[in-house]
Amino acid sequence: MDIKNNILETIGNTPLIRLNKITRDLPGTILAKVDYFNPGNSIKDRMALKMVEVAEKEGKLKPGGTIIECTSGNTGMGLALAAVVKGYKCIFTTTDKQSREKMDILKAVGAEVIVCPTNVEPDDPRSYYSVAQRLAREIPNSYHFNQYDNPANRLAHYETTGPEIWRQTDGKITHLICTAGTGGTVTGTAMYLKEKNPAIQVWAIDVYGSLLTKYFKTGEIDMNEVHPYISEGFGEDFVPQNYDMSVIDHFEQVTDKDGAVMARRLAKEEGLFCGYSAGSCLQGLMQLKDRLKPDDVVVLIFHDHGSRYVAKIYNDQWMLERGFLDVKTFKDIVNGRGSRQRLITVDANHTVSEAVELMKKYDIEHIPVMEGDKAIGSISEGGLFQKVFTNPDIKHAKVGTVLESPFPIVDFQTPVEKLSTLINKENGAVLSRDEAGNFHIVTKYDVLQAMGK
Repeated sequence: MDIKNNILETIGNTPLIRLNKITRDLPGTILAKVDYFNPGNSIKDRMALKMVEVAEKEGKLKPGGTIIECTSGNTGMGLALAAVVKGYKCIFTTTDKQSREKMDILKAVGAEVIVCPTNVEPDDPRSYYSVAQRLAREIPNSYHFNQYDNPANRLAHYETTGPEIWRQTDGKITHLICTAGTGGTVTGTAMYLKEKNPAIQVWAIDVYGSLLTKYFKTGEIDMNEVHPYISEGFGEDFVPQNYDMSVIDHFEQVTDKDGAVMARRLAKEEGLFCGYSAGSCLQGLMQLKDRLKPDDVVVLIFHDHGSRYVAKIYNDQWMLERGFLDVKTFKDIVNGRGSRQRLITVDANHTVSEAVELMKKYDIEHIPVMEGDKAIGSISEGGLFQKVFTNPDIKHAKVGTVLESPFPIVDFQTPVEKLSTLINKENGAVLSRDEAGNFHIVTKYDVLQAMGK
């Protein structure tokens, strides 16, 4: 019988999958090492288990002890799985820019999670690095793994990721593409592959706001390069000791937007529901495509699963708020406002004063007047102002006596450019029904804001 003794025995031996659509115009064979097939849904399972095994062997992690680590989420998940099987406690520090899903998943497997501010220096006592170090000093029988400087991190990839890729490509790999974070994955994998064939090109993908690219090019740690970025799981504001820059041939930076958009393309066009770093990894390759040749065999490392980012890069509202999605239709505008915003309406029997109170309460200028499921007219702040100004007693009148023309009703997929022609001085909004038949409204302000992005 083929039976695993525990979940840790399922780590590694992840598939190599050909990319077919997004990279169809690129020369060579483009392959993805999809490591979300690990039990913790990320490549970090490999190094987490290795760090635990080494710490046990060296006597740094003792029975009943507490694992302490600063993590963007994935390393914590791997450590938590090892802790469950081996009987350790876990305390993880993370940053407030990490997705809610990552934190909830860590708690689901029994870990305590402490959230620290992102925009502080690494040596600031509030940083997630410093908090982890402090906890390790204060808690008896605990060990801070420090994945950034722990050589077991890159050793895991030297022993597993590199050999798997070499075997799966029959030694024909010519390029390794990998996002750069702690340095363990890119360095450990590259070290093994370069031993097999020194001609293999290793391209590290970085994010704007990280100092790694300039450090690679100049050897200078320039804190002026560091600024807040949205991308998760890679990029650094210091240089971890796991790096050996001699095995890396090139660093390429990718924007937050391009990485997020490419991750969504991977899901829709290749069926690979991956995380932020996978999109950035492929985007980096696309930026370097002119360096490829027809006989090249390119392997990209896709670190983790898209389930970690459902509320972020796979959420239309989150993407639209950051200008990461092009707003093209009525539907895009509605999605950008969020699903909870309901349409405010009145009927002909409401009083004008009631309508005015609704406008004040919800900070809106235009309200459709409905009769059942049918729009029979509209009222606007501007129109009511003129009427109230000339006849103050009209606020006690029924809305039906001051009706303005109904707002135009358009298809839910109507382009923004078309909406701009329908909204004018006399008509301040348009209506549409979504797939479920519910009405939504788009105003001149919505269109201007969308086109401004």
